[in-house]
Amino acid sequence: MPASLEDIQEFATAVRENVARVIVGKRDATDLLLVALLCGGHALLEDVPGVGKTMLARAVAVSLGLSFRRIQCTPDLLPNDVLGVSIYRQNEGVFVFQPGPIFANILLADEINRATPRTQSALLEAMGEGQVTIDGETRALTQPFLVLATQNPVEFEGTFPLPEAQLDRFLIEVALGYPTPAEEAAMLRALEGAHPIGAIGAVADGAHLPELQRAIWGIHVQDSLRDYVIRLANATRSHPDLALGVSPRATFALFRAAQAAAALAGREYAIPDDIKALVRPVWRHRLLLRPESALRGRSAAAVLDSVLGEVTLDLGEQGA
Repeated sequence: MPASLEDIQEFATAVRENVARVIVGKRDATDLLLVALLCGGHALLEDVPGVGKTMLARAVAVSLGLSFRRIQCTPDLLPNDVLGVSIYRQNEGVFVFQPGPIFANILLADEINRATPRTQSALLEAMGEGQVTIDGETRALTQPFLVLATQNPVEFEGTFPLPEAQLDRFLIEVALGYPTPAEEAAMLRALEGAHPIGAIGAVADGAHLPELQRAIWGIHVQDSLRDYVIRLANATRSHPDLALGVSPRATFALFRAAQAAAALAGREYAIPDDIKALVRPVWRHRLLLRPESALRGRSAAAVLDSVLGEVTLDLGEQGA
């Protein structure tokens, strides 16, 4: 029996409440990860150290009861350390493949920009096609498969910036931000004694996630909203501050993310606010500013704000 909107709501509520036991006051960030999960996409968590990026990823993985592996990206990390390697067993006279950490449902690539481009590229096929090719043999990855990657946007020594092709593989970018004083006080109380991550368990069956992902296709998006997404995309491609606008993959990502956001809100249809709320997290990391614009202090977020202001949606188009 296909998953229903109620099933999606139950799934999201259970995961939110479980994650909230570990991460205080980050409902929006959790919802963005839920959008990525429901779209079958990958998420890039970018923020300063110590705000809970890794802990958020771990809490989501534990909540789903799926296999979870973590790799700490460093310059000496090799592609085989991620994908796996064939080992020769002398007593049997054969090579036996030893799967790497990428053969897990959820892979956390911590500080991904500290890995070399060679190792970063090992993730491209996996993130784009759900498979890897090793020693000339293509191996399918365990489904569902989700990459959660973290990076620090303010420390650049010893890092290798992700190329545009790699960034375009991430459905969504998540920033946590600093907690409020009240949230930080709650965090200190929660950390008196054992860390709460050790006390939480699975609250949702991650094996049913593909069914929920298929149900997202049933969320209605009227033609005027499809046209709105396309016009927004084209506005980035001709914007004077951008050397690179969003790709067709990004257009599709925003469309799917809006469907997932509508389902999380308990609606069977998307509305303009779903699209507007997701433009930044879905498109910001995919834009390439012109050097002269960056020198003037322009940012990708500011460009997207200007695009949203310029590309209007008529009142007559806003119905469901």
